[in-house]
Amino acid sequence: MCGIVGGIAQRNVVPILIEGLKRLEYRGYDSAGLAVVHDNEIYRKRELGKVKGLEALIDADPIAGYLGIAHTRWATHGKPSTANAHPHVSRDKIAVVHNGIIENHEYLREVQTGNGYIFTSETDTEVIVHEIHHARESTDSLLSAVKQTIKRLEGAYALGIVSADDPDTLIACRKGSPLVIGVGFGEYFIASDVAALLPVTQRFIFLEEGDIAKITIKELLIYDVNDQLVKRPIKQSQLTADAVDKGEYRHYMLKEIYEQPLAISQTLEGRFINNRLQENAFGHNAAEVFDNIKSIQILACGTSYHSGLVARYWFEKLARVPCNIEVASEFRYRSPVLSPDTLIVTISQSGETADTLAALQEAKKLGAKYSIAICNVPESSLVRESDLVLMTRAGPEIGVASTKAFTTQLVALMMLVMAVGRRFELTEAMEEKITSELFSLPKKIEDVLQLDEEIKTLSQQFAEKQHALFLGRGTHYPIAMEGALKLKEISYIHAEAYPAGELKHGPLALIDVDMPVIVVAPNNSLLEKLKSNMQEVAARGGQLIVFMDETLAAESDKNSQIVKIPQVDNEISPMVYTIPLQLLSYHVAVLKGTDVDQPRNLAKSVTVE
Repeated sequence: MCGIVGGIAQRNVVPILIEGLKRLEYRGYDSAGLAVVHDNEIYRKRELGKVKGLEALIDADPIAGYLGIAHTRWATHGKPSTANAHPHVSRDKIAVVHNGIIENHEYLREVQTGNGYIFTSETDTEVIVHEIHHARESTDSLLSAVKQTIKRLEGAYALGIVSADDPDTLIACRKGSPLVIGVGFGEYFIASDVAALLPVTQRFIFLEEGDIAKITIKELLIYDVNDQLVKRPIKQSQLTADAVDKGEYRHYMLKEIYEQPLAISQTLEGRFINNRLQENAFGHNAAEVFDNIKSIQILACGTSYHSGLVARYWFEKLARVPCNIEVASEFRYRSPVLSPDTLIVTISQSGETADTLAALQEAKKLGAKYSIAICNVPESSLVRESDLVLMTRAGPEIGVASTKAFTTQLVALMMLVMAVGRRFELTEAMEEKITSELFSLPKKIEDVLQLDEEIKTLSQQFAEKQHALFLGRGTHYPIAMEGALKLKEISYIHAEAYPAGELKHGPLALIDVDMPVIVVAPNNSLLEKLKSNMQEVAARGGQLIVFMDETLAAESDKNSQIVKIPQVDNEISPMVYTIPLQLLSYHVAVLKGTDVDQPRNLAKSVTVE
């Protein structure tokens, strides 16, 4: 959830570290810091707040070095403060940056206190740096000290480590949190995300679980979990430094909303031949896996969970395949029962979501033989842990509130429904129809984006609102949930979503003129039921905002404001109806003056439980 950058070069690495931290700001953080080794001394700067504050601190009192590490922190153990910011240093000799959580930190802190170490922070990370320092005093190298230390750590970590006594060495290691090595010409860098290093390299090594890397100017040595020297392949990234720029847009989120037609086209590209979905898009042995499964279990968190909820409707209605879905963070704690012929479907934008990874591992322990990841990041942990993979190809998503990742997940999941459904009750005619609808989707979304100004005007009604209710039915209930999540994430308005039929079972008590009710109303078989639910709101003086199919004869009145959505086929309508909800949440957040791309208390990649 935090950001790591580090480097060893024959030039001053401080500007590179600062730029890397700026490129990781999207992940969410509360403080920033860096440390460099120069003339066998560690020089450290830390600042509460944004990276620009750290940059100003260094401008006022410059530091420089050929070896350094840097970090943006998202608080877990200890409040946001300068003292709790990384890097953490032990006795002016060892400096560490850390992503993850050390679960046995209380025990280690007690032991280290007994050994005379003085703690200056409330973090779990500080036990790591003291442990390395203690080990370094009785070992011949920083590498040996780190190897000895990680044997005593319980939990998850990605680490960047430097030492005043080892001024030519950068150590990197990972367990449960991602870490990459950027390969330059006569220089190396580390980061928790390739985006941080794109200005200096497009060549990356993705460390595997349990890897430890010793990095010097002259060589890179990687040891695996069994302490064996290994070679990891160098991958060439297709991303460029400007791929994560806002361009002409005010915020990344707005840019990413408008990128959805292109992102969906990229998700579909090359995966159909003569308008027929190719199963090898999921992996070379996909057909064999799909032939053997009898049910689906979806595991995901947050926005990805909402995409899975939509997919459950599709799997059961279109394909007639039994499908369960569960929040990944709950799955492994309730003693679930799985049959071995269940396909485990995990969904994650980053592929590093800790709860989803742990749920997949638990499913495997329970005997599940088949798994597939729907993911946006190649080489991520979830991708490597899964038997099959379908990359969403959404491109970099910087805004914390997910937009294009969500719609491309829906497209990918519909493709999975088609592939699996062939073995069940999805007819060839229905598959052809869905294929045609999917390829029409980018144009449909472009049409909906034309409503931007109308929705911007509509957003003004939320200027003084503190609460909102979202309603939907069928596949559009999860879309209502996603709309409520977006609004609360970035505007800090309390928002809830309900299946519209549940109104009379409690939420109706909340309805008054101060509670806007947002309704997702496509023209489908549930529309008449939905209209009755809307009447229940209007009869009690509630204010309705209805996103409705343009073919329906309904007009705005004193109780309701109608936004007409271009006509769309039922199967792909969830992807279309989520767009106006994204725009609404965006414009409300701008009106409220919140930090749209980096909302408070949230992080982009949730790599801790």
